[in-house]
Amino acid sequence: MEEDVIKKDGYSYSFITSACSQCEGACCRGESGYIWMKYPEIEAMAKYLELSIEDFARIYLRKVGHRYSLVEKQLTEDDYACIFFDEKLKRCGVYPVRPRQCQTFPFWEIFKNNEEEVKKECPGIL
Repeated sequence: MEEDVIKKDGYSYSFITSACSQCEGACCRGESGYIWMKYPEIEAMAKYLELSIEDFARIYLRKVGHRYSLVEKQLTEDDYACIFFDEKLKRCGVYPVRPRQCQTFPFWEIFKNNEEEVKKECPGIL
């Protein structure tokens, strides 16, 4: 079985997608933070969940300044997860419509010149 390796211009590392099945959702959980959502993502996720945009926003979003973030759930004292993280399956429960922020991980600008930090976050870094 051939494994998918993703590379992106400007990044010194690459990412092996098969690692996702082994890490138990490390990128979906950890310290409290933000999972930013733009309106088209909100629309797509609401439709996927068969909710109105208003109901989706009321249940799953929190306003932070002028932006919106998905709410989190607290798993333990120091461990938070995206509200859509499936704790039993250890994966995203809305994967087909996950936010762009999630789609682009681990190729985030914050990690571009910090390979050691991204390696701590993701076991799929080569």
